[in-house]
Amino acid sequence: MYPGADPVTGPFILGCLGPVLSPAERAFFADADPWGFILFGRNVDSPDQLRRLTGDLRAAVGRDAPVLVDQEGGRVQRLRAPHWREFMPPLDQMERVAPEARARAMWLRGRLIADDLRAVGIDVNCAPSADIAEAETHPFLRNRCHGSDVETVVLAARAMAAGLTAGGVLPVMKHMPGHGRARLDTHRELPRVDAPLADLMAHDFAPFRALADLPVAMTAHIVFSAIDPGAPATQSGAMIRMIRDEIGFGGLLISDDLSMQALSGSHAERAAATLAAGCDLVLHCNGDPAEMRAVATAAGAMSAGAARRAGAALALRKDPEPADMAALWAELDGLAGQSHV
Repeated sequence: MYPGADPVTGPFILGCLGPVLSPAERAFFADADPWGFILFGRNVDSPDQLRRLTGDLRAAVGRDAPVLVDQEGGRVQRLRAPHWREFMPPLDQMERVAPEARARAMWLRGRLIADDLRAVGIDVNCAPSADIAEAETHPFLRNRCHGSDVETVVLAARAMAAGLTAGGVLPVMKHMPGHGRARLDTHRELPRVDAPLADLMAHDFAPFRALADLPVAMTAHIVFSAIDPGAPATQSGAMIRMIRDEIGFGGLLISDDLSMQALSGSHAERAAATLAAGCDLVLHCNGDPAEMRAVATAAGAMSAGAARRAGAALALRKDPEPADMAALWAELDGLAGQSHV
């Protein structure tokens, strides 16, 4: 990794196409200078390969750029068997563990996931979810949640975030301001939530208010008609102001993936609208070269506020705290049983 403070960079996070960085990608990243990178299953083969890839991504921009992944455990887990242990979905673990042990079990989960990630050069995890599981929550999300009430979700998400942080990995809370009422999969469609504002503030948004001190969060591509009937939260100035002023989140705000079909318009238009609404960084995940060029061109320069929040988040990266990982695995198994394979 490269020492020193990160300079002001492009306000975007980008992916790459495969397990090896191509010369064309290397040249593009050197020129575009993204704030960070995100990895998916297509980028993952083995621990040695993944260490080379994260090193090559950082070398392309000449600095210790953050490398992100979605490693929630369960269905959303990019590092998988046989090289990495498989975790059960978060909601399943919470239901299996006794209530008095849930915070400890979620801390252990975060700490163990962080150990896997740091070993291959990944230092930011897009977890935990602070969404509330509802009866109508779409199946793509439901068992990725941590509970069906505010108190349980806050307890679990904070413990997971603390475990990741102890392992030297920055947590990214998602999907702000709350995805639980959505009945559609935002990868394919744009959900609309018509609940009254008072209900949203007391329930859906409440975990995010309780966790507003976390350093990084990701937005939801959902229309909340009580706040802005014309735009998804990611691209709504009114919603971003509510996230800042009413929910109280002062950290680094990243969009969900611009390539998801919940958003409309060209990728350049999506990037411009997202940044204009008040997100600090836009996320583009699929590695498509033409789309990435369009996003980088449309995004322009990082704002002063975004640069300040990005710097504050990166300053929280630290070396992992010493731990006996075998003992932590054994403890999690004792609490949750069959928590990993």
